[in-house]
This record gives sequence, structure tokens and C-alpha cells, in this order.
Amino acid sequence: MTGTAVEMRGIHKGFGGPPVLRGVDFTLHTGEVHALAGGNGAGKSTLMKILQGVHRPDAGVIKVGGREVTFSSTKDAEAAGVGMVFQEFSLVPTLSVARNIFLNHEPRRFGLIDDKAMVREAGEILAGMGVDLDPKAEVQKLPTGYWQLTEIAKALALNATVLIMDEPTASLTKTESEALFALIERLKASGVSIVYISHRMQEIYRIGDRITILRDGGVVTSEALTDLTPEQIVEAIVGRRMENALEWQERDAAPEADAAPLLQVRNLTATNGVTDMSFSLRAGEILGLAGLMGSGRTELMRLLFGIDRPDSGEILLRGAPAGIDSPRAAINKGIALVPEDRRLQGLVLDHSVRENLLLPLLGGLTSRGVVSDKRGDGLAAGLIERLDIKLTSPKRPVRLLSGGNQQKVVIAKWLGREPDVLLLDEPTAGVDIGTKTEIIARIRELADAGMAVIVISSELAELLAVSDRVLVLRSGTVTADLDRRDIADEESLQLAIQGV
Repeated sequence: MTGTAVEMRGIHKGFGGPPVLRGVDFTLHTGEVHALAGGNGAGKSTLMKILQGVHRPDAGVIKVGGREVTFSSTKDAEAAGVGMVFQEFSLVPTLSVARNIFLNHEPRRFGLIDDKAMVREAGEILAGMGVDLDPKAEVQKLPTGYWQLTEIAKALALNATVLIMDEPTASLTKTESEALFALIERLKASGVSIVYISHRMQEIYRIGDRITILRDGGVVTSEALTDLTPEQIVEAIVGRRMENALEWQERDAAPEADAAPLLQVRNLTATNGVTDMSFSLRAGEILGLAGLMGSGRTELMRLLFGIDRPDSGEILLRGAPAGIDSPRAAINKGIALVPEDRRLQGLVLDHSVRENLLLPLLGGLTSRGVVSDKRGDGLAAGLIERLDIKLTSPKRPVRLLSGGNQQKVVIAKWLGREPDVLLLDEPTAGVDIGTKTEIIARIRELADAGMAVIVISSELAELLAVSDRVLVLRSGTVTADLDRRDIADEESLQLAIQGV
């Protein structure tokens, strides 16, 4: 590696409360992949948003390519060759993939947007990424994984020499992630410098050269990855030694195989891609859904929660037709959904933590159109304590919380209704190892108390850690129903997913 692409010295930043960054130093060499890790709220995204011009530091110096810079906007950063793929999507859902990739810098001809050139160039970028995606497809009609790929293509279209990736594989399948890693290797070989923010240890070691770990807004360590073990990294992130929470534990409270089902799905078929799907779920059971993107996992959740309607088949609760024709009906029947994209689908970002937590409970808190503040405050405080949500005040806008604490809010808001069936779509996506283990522990506790849980996770280690049974889905139908005790390891499950 030769030269320094980015140098950040003594970076301080606060947002009115406790400082988010406290004198952080960070250096990125030319043509390296530098992993940036830390717990949720450690300051990773804030540090990189300062480098991208989203925020201005309260103090400190930034140099790009050896030249001291002051960024007042993302345009300034882009002009200096810095691009960022944000953890929260910045796409316009109603526009095409190509339009999003070239948003605000569209190719033009005779002063007008050249749609043909834009589609052609977008296709070339996607092909270079190894992605089979129609540039003319409307983003809002695509699965979340393709949104992430479009975000990456959008950054690459700016010809960035410094590329910041914030949890880029959070919504990608294993195959798509491998294509991304191959792309990163090509970019690195061409001299592009990459900051890679991730909580996934395997990925960090797969592509990273060095790692900087933040905790409580300061640098804990910054070393070559070859000099650190995974255990040392986890300990640096959480500030203590941790037992492996991703080891499967057979639960004493797991229901017997002959217990009556709480939920039954019979021959369910819908235009959203679910085809002749059947399975059952018992109270107190954790059912994992495994499959590639497009296998029907999220589409099944949408049917169970009443977002989409089936064309045929039936959903039964306690042996009787559920009659789920809307999310409201699902909620009234005791079904709750934690969606795949917490920011887009699970939260009202500009509302407070308290308001988000109480949203599903307003009917029980209102008398003559007036919400009881006292009862609301008590319920919110109880949910915050139950999920150990870290915040300075319940009145703080939820958008200002870290990703892990936002995810806890999405889960906690449904627990106030004590649902019978909890649907969790990628519940640990983009959260640190400490929060991940907390969420997995809470899922086990909820099932031990009698709640039926369905979990989608693209991280097979997590799916195997938490599930009593695993359904393998392919092309919208169930291809295998596996007892967790019969699954030897991740490789065995991966082979089942691929139909090998």
C-alpha cells in the first residue's frame, strides 16, 4: 500500500447531548480495505458521515489525498472523490434503478436527460458488480436486497476513489455477498480505498486489511487484522468477554412435537410469489425460515400479517379460519410483524421513542379521544426497561438512536400488545454483536413464555442458534421442514437451501 487516502485527526462531534465522538483519529491507506467496528452508538456512522459531508465536526482536521478539506455538503465530499453507501437507504422508490444510480448527475444530450445512455451506463455498472438487475426496474417493486445493490452502484457511478460501505451485505444473500466481495477486491486492486463498516466478523476477516474499533465515541484499538483474534475484537467492541450466544441451546420450554398447532398454513398461494405453501407452528415454538432472496420468506410474512391477500389456501389460528384481510385484522388476532427495513417500515422516524412505542397501544390508552399521558409514560418506561433500550430521554426522536436501539424499539412496541404470534424479518440486521445476543436472548425468552415466533435471517449461524425448527423455502414453497437437532451445521443448511 502506498500513500494515505484519508487522515482524520482529533475529530469531536456532539448533537446537544453527550459527545458522540471524542477526539477520534482514523487513517485510511490507498488501496486498502479498512474495517470500522464498534457497538451500536459507538460513533462509526457519525464519523463516516463527517467524512461524507453529512455532518460537520465540532473540532478536528480532515485530509483527503494529503490535502486538508472542509466539507459543507455531500457534494463537496463527492467532488473530492468520497462516496458512501448508507446503512439507511437514500433511494427514491418510485424511480427506476438507473434513475436512482444517476440521480442529480444524469447523462445529458442537447441539454436533456439521455435515458438510453443512462440505462446503458447503469447496466454496465451493474454488470461490473456481477448483478443481474434490470436498470429499468422500479425500485419500490424490488426486494430490499436489490435496494442495497442499487445504493452501491449509485456510489460507484460517482467514480469515487474513497468508498465508504455501511453494512453493505445486511440485505444480501450469500451469493450476492460473494459477488460484492469480488467487486471490492477489484476496486482495491485499482487503487480505490474502502472503509467497511460491519458487525459480521467473517466478512471483516474475508476482505479487511486493518480494523479500527470505536467504543463510547473513542478509539479502542487500530491494528492489522492479522494481529487480532475474533475474540479480541468482540471484547474490544463490547468492553467485556462474552460467551458464544450463537451456540444453539435446546430449550426446556420448547413444545412437544404432538402439541396442537397454534398457527396452520394450508396450500397458501398468492400473486406475490408464494405457491402452495403449507406448515404449522405451535405455541412456544421458534420457527426459522431459510432461503435465498426471492424464495418467498418475506412474502409469506406479508400474507400472515395481512399486507397481501392470498389467492387460495387458508390460514388457521387455533384450528379456525383466521380471517386476516388487513394488518389491523392480523393485529386484532394477536399477530405482530417486525419488518425487514426498520427505518422505512417499522418506525416513524421524526416521532419520539415514546410515541413509537405506544403507537400499537393507542386504542387502549385513549379515553374520549384523549391519550392518558400517565399510563403512556408508564408503559413506555416498562418497554424501554424490558428491552434495555439505551437513550437519554423517551422524548428523543427515534431517528437519533443507534441502529441497534432502533431495532429494539420496533420489537418492544409490539410486546406491549403481548401477541400470540411474533413475525421477525431479519431482526438482527445491522446491529452489533452485543445487541445481537440480547435480541436472540429476548426471542428465546418470549418463546419460553409461550409466544409462537417465526424468524427470517440471512445469517445462518443466527438462524441455527435461535430456531427449534427450520423451514427451507424455494420458489415460494416449502422444500424441507427440518428439526434443529437434525441440522449438523451451517454448511448442511446451506446445501439444503441450494437444493444440493
